[in-house]
Amino acid sequence: MIRIKAGVPRGRRPRTNSRAGRRPLALALPTAWGAVAVGYRFGCPLAEENGLGARIVTSAVFFAVGTGLILHVRRALLRELRQARQVAGVAQSVLLRPLPPCLAGLHVAAAQLSADRGASIGGDLYEAVATEHGVRVVMGDVRGHGLSAVGTVAAVLGSFREAAHDEPELGRVVGRLDRALARHLRERARAEHPAGGGQDPDSPVAEEFVTLLLLEIAEDGELRAINCGHPWPYVLSGARVEPLSRADPLPPLGPFPLPTDLAATPCGHLLPDESLVLYTDGAEDARDTRGRFFPLPEALAEAVRDGPVSPQAVLRGVFTALLRHTNGRPTDDIALLVLHNERTHQHACLGARGTARAATTHPQPTSHL
Repeated sequence: MIRIKAGVPRGRRPRTNSRAGRRPLALALPTAWGAVAVGYRFGCPLAEENGLGARIVTSAVFFAVGTGLILHVRRALLRELRQARQVAGVAQSVLLRPLPPCLAGLHVAAAQLSADRGASIGGDLYEAVATEHGVRVVMGDVRGHGLSAVGTVAAVLGSFREAAHDEPELGRVVGRLDRALARHLRERARAEHPAGGGQDPDSPVAEEFVTLLLLEIAEDGELRAINCGHPWPYVLSGARVEPLSRADPLPPLGPFPLPTDLAATPCGHLLPDESLVLYTDGAEDARDTRGRFFPLPEALAEAVRDGPVSPQAVLRGVFTALLRHTNGRPTDDIALLVLHNERTHQHACLGARGTARAATTHPQPTSHL
């Protein structure tokens, strides 16, 4: 990163490069230990003797030198690891920035678990923003997992954060995301295969896709959604856990063109004290040592068994059960986002859920497939 400074105030000495200043200090201790070992070996008469006592002393000296070098290297590696974790934390806060605890009367909580050991971000994406069109939420899953998918996550999330405010219709928001993904994949293909202009049908980039769920929650709780190959979220209503819809989703973004007349699907209303749980397929596809899939609906029912709980409590309960199920070693990225309706309004839309649910249980026309 290049920093440009307008000038240096008078009376202050310019700072030297801290990294360059630390390098001689980092080399000083190993050099001193090496000098001690060489000096002892060639300058101490005891090192020339072959007796048992002399050998013990020589071994002790070289053991102390080796131990000092190992401890110095370990300290340096730990310092670099702390710096790398700080950088990763900053990157995560920019890419998957922490969601506000409340958005227009909705309590929000989200968390992600990366399949790559030590990684804090991976191939799952989520965001929730309050706009003049309602609260808009996106949950997505990039093909693959771990750090290789981070660039695609950044492209999709960056486009959503602008389009969610600019576009009045959900269909146009998805169109913006689709075009942003296409641009990102073209640029990545050109970077990986510059000689062929990025045109390589056998390249992994040509097989990239993103499953995506886009939700809009109006002020009265009305739900509208566009699902591009993603699992439908679950609705927590009291002790009941049921899918928001059973309609056939559209294809994922990437491999197939979107239909020209893309419209959102009405999904009823999110009533007061109800919750929505959005997730990526890594949650339901997680297996235990016997190959059994993780029972996500049962884990959600267990989390709310004793009555309404906070979104944070739902996340803790589900992730605890997930890690127990996978023995602490999930094989795919997992993300969960919980929205709890804390709104109180006179028109609670009673009965609207049953009507909307009945309408969405039948598959929608899929002529675009």
